[in-house]
Amino acid sequence: MWRVKSLDAILATAEKKSLHRSLGAFQLTMLGIGGIIGTGIFVLTAEAAQKAGPGMMVSFIIAGFVCAVAALCYAELASMVPVSGSAYTYSYAVLGEFFAWLVGWALILEYAVAASAVAVGWSGYMVGLIEASLHVQLPLALTAGPYAGGIVNLPAIVISLAVTGLLILGTKESATVNSVLVIVKVAALVAFIWLALPVINDDNFKPFAPLGSTGVVAAAASIFFAYVGFDAVSTAAEETKNPQRNIPIGLIGSLIICTIFYMLVAAGAIGAYGAQPVFGPGGEALAPGSVMLAEQCSTLSGAGKMPLVCSKEALAHVMRELGHPMVGKFIGLAAGIALPSVILMMIYGQTRIFFVMSRDGLLPPVLSKVHPKFKTPHIVTMITGVGVTFAAAFLPVGKLADISNSGTLFAFLMVSIAVMMLRVKQPDRARPFRTPLVWVIAPVAAAGTVVLFFFLPHDAKLLFPVWSAIGLVLYFAYGYRKSYVGRGITDVPELAEDAPPTAVAPMPGAPAPGSKEERD
Repeated sequence: MWRVKSLDAILATAEKKSLHRSLGAFQLTMLGIGGIIGTGIFVLTAEAAQKAGPGMMVSFIIAGFVCAVAALCYAELASMVPVSGSAYTYSYAVLGEFFAWLVGWALILEYAVAASAVAVGWSGYMVGLIEASLHVQLPLALTAGPYAGGIVNLPAIVISLAVTGLLILGTKESATVNSVLVIVKVAALVAFIWLALPVINDDNFKPFAPLGSTGVVAAAASIFFAYVGFDAVSTAAEETKNPQRNIPIGLIGSLIICTIFYMLVAAGAIGAYGAQPVFGPGGEALAPGSVMLAEQCSTLSGAGKMPLVCSKEALAHVMRELGHPMVGKFIGLAAGIALPSVILMMIYGQTRIFFVMSRDGLLPPVLSKVHPKFKTPHIVTMITGVGVTFAAAFLPVGKLADISNSGTLFAFLMVSIAVMMLRVKQPDRARPFRTPLVWVIAPVAAAGTVVLFFFLPHDAKLLFPVWSAIGLVLYFAYGYRKSYVGRGITDVPELAEDAPPTAVAPMPGAPAPGSKEERD
């Protein structure tokens, strides 16, 4: 289980059974921005305020810094190995199959669970927009899960299934739609910044960190979700034209643009309206997403007060309270239109991870089948869409975001380690993009991910080892025996499109290709 798949074999496999290359630098940057700007800034601003108050400004900086150093590591590996699979593929080539499986399994938490979180965030904005515009009170039973007193989040189900259908139709079509949605999303944030920054009140920044430095770092661990999505650009490497140049541009460019937006939006929300946390009757700190916080917010709302931390549509709420109801509606509409681009990017990344794991034999081969007309991995896309829909229907956005972060942080840790190991093991291999000061950047990225992981909520930290254990059961039950590398089978490029995979000499002890043992 410590066997590695060489970089040459990975590239050869991708060349034989590859996806269509249709994406350029602009589309990749738009995909990155589409994946990053979403629920994190539109919705989780309220979650961060409950943990850190105005100190969430520092939380954004901490989370953005960890993502920036991780992005530099991603860029080097993605330029060297321009195939689908992201952190999973890099881990397979450097750390071995066992860690590659753990990373691939953890990425389900990153992409699929993140897609569910964004779907729930989208639901909150759309419900708020409908109620504010049409003065129609939608039934709680159909607009929230059991955690908030409802039964099922129907809007989240609808958007999850709609995005899944779009992804089945095609990658280029999805990227084109995404570019339009990104423009709408950025326009909404520009409008917010334009109106909020001029009316900033310094008093709203005091006290700056009401729950201390611990609250600031804990908020950074949650707000880290606001940056997740840039690494999904690397999963598009196999569908990118000139990936050695365009992947680093897409990764780093989208992260820089989004970080600037985040800082301006956070400053506007805090300074113009205030972002102090809500405390319990006894002055105790209340956990975001808890029943006690919901009850306290309900009490405040009944008294005519609605703090930022109590809103499910934070930015739209700020605009309405500042006397710009139409801009509030526009932001709500923009979030409703644009957040699906994040769901699209997350499900897209997840399906490509499954696609490559299947292509390596660690998952059933049916998952790497490509639709003859649409040229997309349609079966795995449908399976992923169903899983995302189920989670979005019943779970709260904050819990989903923290669960997603646990998987993301583990993947970032593995990428940081892989960059350093590859510099030692294969120093002469061509690197179209080289991580600057790698022996500083990579260790800092690894340390940053570990620190943020330990500041996640207790249940999110506990879920990750349980999730990993479930994954290992599946690995030893199927992937360990079916792995192409373990069976000594390597796909290589063929002249004929319908030619079967060529088997190289099997590893010692591996069943012979075509034998009964091999078929079993």
